[in-house]
Amino acid sequence: MTTFNEFGISEGVLKAISLMGFEEATPIQEEAIPVALAGGDLIGQAHTGTGKTAAFGVPLAERLQTNLSAIQALVVTPTRELAVQVAEELNKIGQFMGVRTLPVYGGQDIGRQIRGLQKRPQIIVGTPGRLLDHIRRGTVRLDSVKTVILDEADEMLNMGFIEDIEAILQETPPERQTLLFSATMPRPIQQLAQRFMKDPKVIAVRSKEVTVPNTEQFHMVMDERQKFDILCRLLDTQSPALAIVFGRTKRRVDELNEALSKRGYSAEGIHGDMTQARRDTAMRQFKEGIIDILVATDVAARGLDIEGVTHVYNFDIPQDPESYVHRIGRTGRAGKSGVAITFVTQRELSHLRVIENGTKRKIPRESIPTIKEAIEGQQRLTVDRLLSTLETEDTTHYLPLATEMLSEQDPTQLLAAALKLLTKEPDTTPVRLTAEGPQWSKRSSYQQRPNQNNRRGGSSSNKPYAGNRDRNRRPKR
Repeated sequence: MTTFNEFGISEGVLKAISLMGFEEATPIQEEAIPVALAGGDLIGQAHTGTGKTAAFGVPLAERLQTNLSAIQALVVTPTRELAVQVAEELNKIGQFMGVRTLPVYGGQDIGRQIRGLQKRPQIIVGTPGRLLDHIRRGTVRLDSVKTVILDEADEMLNMGFIEDIEAILQETPPERQTLLFSATMPRPIQQLAQRFMKDPKVIAVRSKEVTVPNTEQFHMVMDERQKFDILCRLLDTQSPALAIVFGRTKRRVDELNEALSKRGYSAEGIHGDMTQARRDTAMRQFKEGIIDILVATDVAARGLDIEGVTHVYNFDIPQDPESYVHRIGRTGRAGKSGVAITFVTQRELSHLRVIENGTKRKIPRESIPTIKEAIEGQQRLTVDRLLSTLETEDTTHYLPLATEMLSEQDPTQLLAAALKLLTKEPDTTPVRLTAEGPQWSKRSSYQQRPNQNNRRGGSSSNKPYAGNRDRNRRPKR
């Protein structure tokens, strides 16, 4: 496990990625960032959702000269959605370094883009057709570009953009640094690399084929605003002995821990900003069953091996298949069964497909429990506790009082009152959490357009369709 502190990057970049919730580098980031920081060319072969944007975004923020007003870096993407996503991510990474990124893509008013270009951004993220349009108009000049990134190169090949990419690269200085990222490496991409790159280092990161046979896996689709209430319903319905709730960021963990505690659940949170003593205390309480819900970030829970964890709830969808496998592997251990449920918003469904492909396992959809089902679950739990007390505890001292009450009250009504008193009914008090969508987003997830992928600082796009292209053309075969 490599943290971003180990790359020797500046405080401004470290602060930015910390605010974005990153704690450890993904495999592609771990291998690519040092090469890119050193100025070398790079071919990164990795699937979507593996953190590719931060793999080139962190070096860009470090190496750019913010006192120069010329375009110093160019990122070429296959679709307008991806261009917007990458630009948002790069603006976040460079927010404390004075780095400005502008997306340019077909379908947006070109006049608006020209006005944005007049503000002298250091990084341009664009689709091939619109980039060529700006080059021909003279509104984009690439003679000062020091770094070019080709993101999702195989998708651009599938969409027929390979000639456009070559034309764009010819407009850049030959001494530039070139980084190419692609899930696959078909021959035309290899030929492109041979023609335009200088001794590139090849980094191949593939998702591991991992199965978790003893863990039932499901996903539930919901709005971001529904997540917390649905989590509470699941806790009430399923009554886990020990459960881990995974949140994307440290802030999310703190908010969830506080909200669960206010609703009467026995919870504690752990993340990288907590002192080791506090984390040790939380872990000890969880292992001993003093608390039954642990809220954690990925890095804080890495390596946890706690017996008896029956449920894992992915409150925020994992950032890549490896993170998913790591999370759900906290349950279903030592031959015991477990349940893992992943919360997914509509626009994260494509990222769920990435996880399914990476783990080579279908994650079926499960219906969301109703409030009525949550109440029934708590009633069953109360009955179980009552019967367990009858079987295992000495109730001798309570018998005289029970006999007296039964002589005065209807036994059925009295038992019903006791069950009502002991049953924890669902709390519907409104709880406001930070509306965290996928980390590249500046808006809350339920405000975003559907069908955008979740990204961990990485590249991700939907399958191409005609509306995504800069021009109407048939993909080349």
